[in-house]
Amino acid sequence: MAIKACVFDAYGTLFDVSAAAREAAGEPGQEALAGCWQALSETWRQKQLGYSWLRAVTGAHADFWQVTGEALDYALAEQKLADPALRERLLALYFELSAYPEVPEMLGNLKETGFATAILSNGSPEMLLGAVTSAGIGEVLDEVISVEDVSVFKPDRRVYDLVGTALDVAPAEVLFVSSNGWDAAAASGYGFVTAWVNRTGLPMDRLPWRPAHELSDLTTIPELAGRL
Repeated sequence: MAIKACVFDAYGTLFDVSAAAREAAGEPGQEALAGCWQALSETWRQKQLGYSWLRAVTGAHADFWQVTGEALDYALAEQKLADPALRERLLALYFELSAYPEVPEMLGNLKETGFATAILSNGSPEMLLGAVTSAGIGEVLDEVISVEDVSVFKPDRRVYDLVGTALDVAPAEVLFVSSNGWDAAAASGYGFVTAWVNRTGLPMDRLPWRPAHELSDLTTIPELAGRL
């Protein structure tokens, strides 16, 4: 069955989740952050994901913006950065995260070739609108799908169900792309054709399923979709 739609995770896949801390660290007066921004960014991301999983398995859902703020609070406390202004600055930058350089051209190529394109993300609709608008990629996306439609985070199957509803495609007609190995693996188990974007050379997660393809960035997604 040929691929009809290319669906992307947002944070870490299309948008660089380290950009907020990196950009803030380079601003005047942020010498304390400059010395620890990488560690803060890593903890922020780990806690963001961890809190989403815990909320999913316990049924204590909150939108991803709240989860993102709570994860940042932990990361700031770990680095002993008790600065409300810094917190607000980091959240403002996260709301308008930078896209990876290859993203606009890659999505444009998919659209020109006739593929449907979409985001499927834990992000709240407001967060996703902010990032998509900032990156200027709204015109090359057919759908921006948020887990808020089912009020549970990935990798719950109800989240992946949203793709078929929004795009009128079968799972086998979807190329699902994520930088999170666990997400790509779970989507494989769901029935999507999957590509894991492994930008940093991480080992494969030990899970019951494996991504079908592994890439170092998003550049070759149109070529991959075309031959599947």
